[in-house]
Amino acid sequence: MFEQFDLDSELLAAVKELGFKKPTSIQDLVIPQAMTGKDILASAPTGTGKTAAFLLPIAQHLLDYPRTQPGFPRVLILTPTRELAIQIGEDSEKITKLTNMKTGVITGGVNYGSHNDILNSTTDILVATPGRLLEYIENEQFDAREIEILVLDEADRMLDMGFRETINRIVGEARWRKQTMLFSATLEGAGVLRFAKDVLNEPEFLESNPSRKEKAKIHQWLHLADNAQHKLNLLVNILKQEDVERTVVFANKRETVQYLSGKLYAEELPCVWLEGKMPQDKRNKAIERFKSGEIKVLVATDVAARGLDIDEITHVVNFDMPRKVDIYIHRIGRTGRAGSKGTAISLVEAHDMSVIGKIERYQNERLQRRVIDELRPHNKEARVASKKAKVKLTTAQKKAKAKKQAKKKAKKTKAKS
Repeated sequence: MFEQFDLDSELLAAVKELGFKKPTSIQDLVIPQAMTGKDILASAPTGTGKTAAFLLPIAQHLLDYPRTQPGFPRVLILTPTRELAIQIGEDSEKITKLTNMKTGVITGGVNYGSHNDILNSTTDILVATPGRLLEYIENEQFDAREIEILVLDEADRMLDMGFRETINRIVGEARWRKQTMLFSATLEGAGVLRFAKDVLNEPEFLESNPSRKEKAKIHQWLHLADNAQHKLNLLVNILKQEDVERTVVFANKRETVQYLSGKLYAEELPCVWLEGKMPQDKRNKAIERFKSGEIKVLVATDVAARGLDIDEITHVVNFDMPRKVDIYIHRIGRTGRAGSKGTAISLVEAHDMSVIGKIERYQNERLQRRVIDELRPHNKEARVASKKAKVKLTTAQKKAKAKKQAKKKAKKTKAKS
């Protein structure tokens, strides 16, 4: 229960109103450590309650040490995308609604004047994307010296998007902070760990192992495709199936998003789309239409992979395969949220098989190959590549597998005797 964390009654009441009954595994790990003021390096799958894991201790700190005079934000949360910043801002307002705390959100894609209220009045918690915030710091419109707690959410994605230099400069501006928390859905590769070493001070390393109930129940499979036209035919067929209710379709390029949107409308499949250079008001409108259920298909580049927090997404379709495993993991994490079931379908050409092999090795599980009768692949290269894509196990996985087989064998021998 959340009472175990010694949170103030205002926060407990807000948590109850939000319908949180029992802390998730990442909340159990992070909240008590964060409330001691220690730096945190945490890894948890998307959709397992990570945002509340840092917002609750932040809010408790602000209640324990109330502001004595007006000023700039005392807490800064940096996120990779506008959508995620807006979502965290909304979550912060819900968690602090029974207090006097004020949350502000600063992102690119909107008029500079729209942030005047945040920059010129007292704000306690600021959620921001790095680029626009650094502009305000450089123009001396924002002072980071009052920041006591800094949170870097989805740090791996921020590094992938090329924000390292920008974040380093913001981190330097906030050097008087007392606590830093870094969150990442995966800690694959040395990049995040090297970065964490530079910005964290003797952190607690917390890696969540979600319960079966928390884990995303995502059924994954792929369809082999001969070419782009074949992929389009497969996509249309999938989207017209009855059980496909609310779907995110991922493409790698803005041009592909525009192409798919036109083709789907021609097939009487209304959709909205998201891509990097859309004005913020149009992006917000597209998400709202999708979120409300007015439109059931969202076509997007990876700008949406980290920012969408919609529980009822039933399907994710990879029209284009991502180039990295972690992007695949984040894409499919848009479905199967909050313990519900989801489906992730990948449309795969022959040249995608190398990344399929990496995904299968990472998950230690072969992605099932499925066929739609009237759309069977004819490309021999794709079918051969599929057969050759074996799952290579790590040494630890091989040992675990051998141990399991030995137990099975011993059980059979015992039964015979």
